[in-house]
Amino acid sequence: MNKTNKLVRTWGAGMIAAGLLLGGTVFPAATGEAAPVKAKADYSRVALKFNGTLTSQQGIFREGKIWIPVTFLKNTLGLPITYDKAENSYTLGQGIRQAKLMVSEYGISLAVNGYFINEYEGRNFKNRLYVPFGLLSDYLGYLGDFSASSGRLNVMHRPLNKLTVTTETYTKEADGATIQLDYPQISGLAEASAQKSINDTLKQAAMSFAAGADTAIAEKSEQDRPYEFDSKYVVTYNQDGVLSLVMSQYGYTGGAHGMTLRQAFTFSLKDGKRLLLGDLFGANPNYKKLLNEKVGRLLKADEGYFGGFNGLNTEKYFYLKDGRVVLFFQLYEYTPYAEGFPEFTFAFKELLPDGSSPFAGLK
Repeated sequence: MNKTNKLVRTWGAGMIAAGLLLGGTVFPAATGEAAPVKAKADYSRVALKFNGTLTSQQGIFREGKIWIPVTFLKNTLGLPITYDKAENSYTLGQGIRQAKLMVSEYGISLAVNGYFINEYEGRNFKNRLYVPFGLLSDYLGYLGDFSASSGRLNVMHRPLNKLTVTTETYTKEADGATIQLDYPQISGLAEASAQKSINDTLKQAAMSFAAGADTAIAEKSEQDRPYEFDSKYVVTYNQDGVLSLVMSQYGYTGGAHGMTLRQAFTFSLKDGKRLLLGDLFGANPNYKKLLNEKVGRLLKADEGYFGGFNGLNTEKYFYLKDGRVVLFFQLYEYTPYAEGFPEFTFAFKELLPDGSSPFAGLK
């Protein structure tokens, strides 16, 4: 997928110096309990709290989203931030929750742990850099409580499972080809057998891709352009005794562009079992029929739809977010390459209308 195939946004990105983007807050400190003041026709101010304490930072509400200034992440959340002038990019946070903001004429694209986040991007507003709160909530380990009446967002640390996720890297250099695969391994689980099962599954996914790369390299001719294989991942859910993540496996073996395969894994931390959709939503006997109807309708509404969808042919192509499940299909499966991976997000309550938890049967 072409990661820079984006239209120039109305907010603009520009090649802006780090001092302008990170040099202070956009608005003065909030006072009083009044609702957010309408500063312009298209945005309103949002006072920001951290763990219940009002800060001097303010976000903005625009396009139906709350946008957080990068200065809040730096000065209030204490995330380390560096700027790379050569590539005009900002790196904030660390470990598997390290985010990178890449500024170009096309916009401000985002990656977490090296994994490109298609659904979110940064914004430049009055020469200050902002990210959507969804980035913090979905990928950086925070949650928020927003009061529309007072115009305040309280940001808090999200309670996570007691485990550690680290990145292992497999690298291999060959004549005219490189392989560099990042894959996750976990530690800290009380149940050693569950931990081993999860780690074995994730390592096998990486090694299987490496074996396919080796086969392609063995058939490469000297005239071919250099081959490239890489893999990245991002953790999307780490609560309620469940770990969910999504992995991209990219290979270039000539032609106009490479190809990316997407894999996803959701595990029960109790026993290390890889969970399928039925394990989570089987309390609703009609969950699969419901998904087939909803996904089919959405696919057919896409102008680029190739046709051919007759229902889900696997229950593995999904990952979890807070209160949501995201289903996806591979490149070219039902839509053109340029559209990327078709994704469809459903709230848990859509699939479990009785209000039950998808994790109830795992405890």
